[in-house]
Amino acid sequence: MNPVSYHDSPLNLVAFNDLEDELFGAPGTSERTEYEDRVTLELLPKSIREYRLRNHLTQDQLGERLGVQKSQISKLERNSSNVTIDTLRRVFKALNVEVKILLQPLAQ
Repeated sequence: MNPVSYHDSPLNLVAFNDLEDELFGAPGTSERTEYEDRVTLELLPKSIREYRLRNHLTQDQLGERLGVQKSQISKLERNSSNVTIDTLRRVFKALNVEVKILLQPLAQ
């Protein structure tokens, strides 16, 4: 059996980076920055859940560490778009994870 060559494929393959550029603008544009910020925010709930599970904690147990109800942990794991930086730091500290925020000047 001969290996399949992508050059012989009837599919029009596009690199993911090229697709991002086409759909969300080139890196450095306001549209691309907004997209990348949204992607980053979307990863927060998944990260909270992942680190909680790595630490073998239930939502109740993490809530106890933070002095909040299980429902608040559940809400954070579903949607972290309105959470404060202080809350994120407290949650990740309870999960033994350091939070670092990177600020970079915009290219002129």
